[in-house]
Amino acid sequence: MDYKEDIKRWRLILGKDTQDTFSSMNSEAISSLSEEDWLMDRALDAIYNPTGKFMGEAALGAGRGPSNPQISKWLGDVRDLFDKELVKIIQTDAMDRCGLKQLIFEPEILEQVEPDISLASTIMLLKDQIPKHSKESVRAFIKKIVEEINKLLESDIKRAVRAALNKRQHSPIPSASALDFKRTIQRGIKNYNKELKKIIPEHYYFFERASTNPSSKFTVILDIDQSGSMGESVIYSSVMACILASMAALKTRIVAFDTNIVDLTEKSDDPVDLLYGFQLGGGTDINKSIAYCMNYIENPKKTIFFLISDLMEGGNRGGMLRHLQEMKDSGVIVVCLLAISGDGQPYYDAQMAGKISSMGIPCFACNPEKLPLLLERVLKGLDLNSFQEEFKKK
Repeated sequence: MDYKEDIKRWRLILGKDTQDTFSSMNSEAISSLSEEDWLMDRALDAIYNPTGKFMGEAALGAGRGPSNPQISKWLGDVRDLFDKELVKIIQTDAMDRCGLKQLIFEPEILEQVEPDISLASTIMLLKDQIPKHSKESVRAFIKKIVEEINKLLESDIKRAVRAALNKRQHSPIPSASALDFKRTIQRGIKNYNKELKKIIPEHYYFFERASTNPSSKFTVILDIDQSGSMGESVIYSSVMACILASMAALKTRIVAFDTNIVDLTEKSDDPVDLLYGFQLGGGTDINKSIAYCMNYIENPKKTIFFLISDLMEGGNRGGMLRHLQEMKDSGVIVVCLLAISGDGQPYYDAQMAGKISSMGIPCFACNPEKLPLLLERVLKGLDLNSFQEEFKKK
């Protein structure tokens, strides 16, 4: 990058208030700003100006905020000038720096906003404040986010679950499509016939096929923290829960909690309906919710319990640990998934996470893209220590 290009970039970064200074340093570089550069400059200055107000105080009338047409045009410029990931960052900064949160409920504005899970989380926190005329546009926006996550996860989660359930253990019932070639060959290789150039197995091994018989199903219980810090994790969890609930080979329970408990299993047909069942905000009583979920454990050895939380327990911390230990001792597969933000950064009570890990219960943050692999390992009964260590390094 040459010197003139450096000057141009720094001018755009530092804003229009530095125009005179940069012009005196190298007027040729500044004068070479293109029309697109000037558009970019104005778009950035709208939210990063020193006043902390959208488009600066000059754009506002006495006691008035920016008009919807102003914001709509600005959003259109931002989407034209920057790539998708930068657009999401700029949108979020506009909400945080310039107090535009309420304006995301205006239909004509929300239609132009780039779908972003962080923004969706903010909307879910404020959903009780959504005016009646905006409810449909807000729901459509949330649906876009859900569909994006669903595309990311659905096929991989279903593949992982089917692979795990079809190949978890062996069955005495022969079936050509369920033949375990690897084990059959490994056990039969000692009977290799040199003349025939073939392995003649003494025994054939067959995978137990996934069954829709209720008694043979795995029960998956998702116990999801809905305190205010959990917005983005709740969105990912809702999509995952609906995917699992759609699979006949699993029996899925979905429970949400803060200081109260809500069973959302009946809403699992539609991830948007499920999301609207959450009430983000409030305190946390994890112990109370775990005790509630224990009522759904019929066959401990075929039950998987996911606690999805930041572990900021406001209830009985000792009781919470005792209930988790009781579950684990009974044969339930217990996994604690820590809260995670859209940028993949975990946040949680480290002391409580350490205590849970010391009980032999996997406790870590898992990026959404890794959820299918996690589910497959859990259903196959594989050790999660290496998986846990991988995410401790994140």
